[in-house]
Amino acid sequence: MSTSQSDFKSKVLSQFREELLSEGILHEGDTIGTDDGTLKRFLRARKYNLRDAKKMFIDAQNWRQSVKLDELYKKIDPFDYPEREAVFDCWPMWFHKLGRPLNLQFLGGLDLQRLSKEGVTPERHWETIIVNAECLTREILPAAAKKYGKEIDSVLVIIDLKGFGLSKFWQMKHLAQKSFQISQDYYPETMGRLVILNAPSTFTIIWNAIRPWIAKETANKVDILGADYREQLLELVDEDNLPWAVGGKCRCESEGQESEGPRCHTSATGPWLEGRVGWGPNAKQGEVKQSKPESDTADYVPKTHSEDVECDVDSSSLHGDSKLIDGLLTPITSESSSPKDTAIEGDNAYTDEEENQIA
Repeated sequence: MSTSQSDFKSKVLSQFREELLSEGILHEGDTIGTDDGTLKRFLRARKYNLRDAKKMFIDAQNWRQSVKLDELYKKIDPFDYPEREAVFDCWPMWFHKLGRPLNLQFLGGLDLQRLSKEGVTPERHWETIIVNAECLTREILPAAAKKYGKEIDSVLVIIDLKGFGLSKFWQMKHLAQKSFQISQDYYPETMGRLVILNAPSTFTIIWNAIRPWIAKETANKVDILGADYREQLLELVDEDNLPWAVGGKCRCESEGQESEGPRCHTSATGPWLEGRVGWGPNAKQGEVKQSKPESDTADYVPKTHSEDVECDVDSSSLHGDSKLIDGLLTPITSESSSPKDTAIEGDNAYTDEEENQIA
């Protein structure tokens, strides 16, 4: 980045913060984030157009109020709620340790009907999806940044499509579209890179269905790998940190106890658990084993977004140049997706009738 570009972005950032605070759009301590890293994500998503970035920020604040996000987060601990294992078994979608955290999704295991039979209503499932998205910017990214002493404002998303076909896609299409919207509109620029594994022969049909949801500018963030993906994936992720399910050695809490099977998808291993005090049912019963910090740093407190970070990450430097597609299949962010005036209500989850109509 040239000096002139850096100066321009610094001035826009300063003006952005000043206008948000003076107009009552942002207040110190707001859980959306008051640090420079958060504000820069919104600016990058709108190419440092101050007016467009402000509208996006206002829309995000309005949405957070409409779904009563702070209350919801107090009600649902993303690492400890009664239905967590059932949710993760029926739609495996979880964070994992690394410098830049991993977000893994195994869509071949998707089974929303079984989730309903387990007693998890569509409304409750949608609430857990919102809380999982909020957890990324409220806890995952700030904890990783603190651990490694540098700005980390995005995740590496790995989506495994082994066993995923049209029937599963139709089952989750409506829910996926809503997830796309909240990620793009309210958590911008949090996807640093996306790697898709085991794309099925029907992927073209699936992609044609989801293409209208995704901006073209996200194409340079996507890598498509075939079934022989392991060596290429290991160029991005250390083998010890890569979960066993995608060719790595990590088995998390089941390491050395292979009879129980790997539990990376429910362990949520990462610096965000170091010294963390949860508020879910297991924590209240004293059953949750918290990770111990690997250093002498103070216990981590879930982010209130009051600490600034120093460096500005050039997002283009994070992207690969392997085979790309014009979009992706996961909730992501986009630099050019248009701001939306509408917000998703918390009780606006999918219904059986809607899914039948979609199918």
